[in-house]
Amino acid sequence: QVQLVESGGGLVQAGGSLRLSCVGSGRSFSSSTMAWFRQAPGKEREFVAAIRWSGGRTAYGDSVKGRFAISRDNAKNTVYLQMNSLKPEDTAVYYCAADFSAWVLRTSQNEYNYWGQGTQVTVSS
Repeated sequence: QVQLVESGGGLVQAGGSLRLSCVGSGRSFSSSTMAWFRQAPGKEREFVAAIRWSGGRTAYGDSVKGRFAISRDNAKNTVYLQMNSLKPEDTAVYYCAADFSAWVLRTSQNEYNYWGQGTQVTVSS
């Protein structure tokens, strides 16, 4: 059974940085796309970033381009989200997700079959 466990959230001042981690287990991730989504109170879940495990192709949501970077460590089955120049509007619960059903990178949350429990990121002004 696939499990995704996020960590690294917390409270940071505007302009600061955080790195989120997502450790996967339960099957090989070599054919997957791994992604980060976020959901702020009262808002819909939003795509943040995604990475193809094989080849490393990436994609980013418009609101985080140039500030966030997604990467993966194959040996550790871990995906990272480096978040720089954080803004109060980045405050949300951040979720890690995995898509095993396609050979392309997809950005719709409906395509992702497995989800972590989420980690809270709060950016103070």
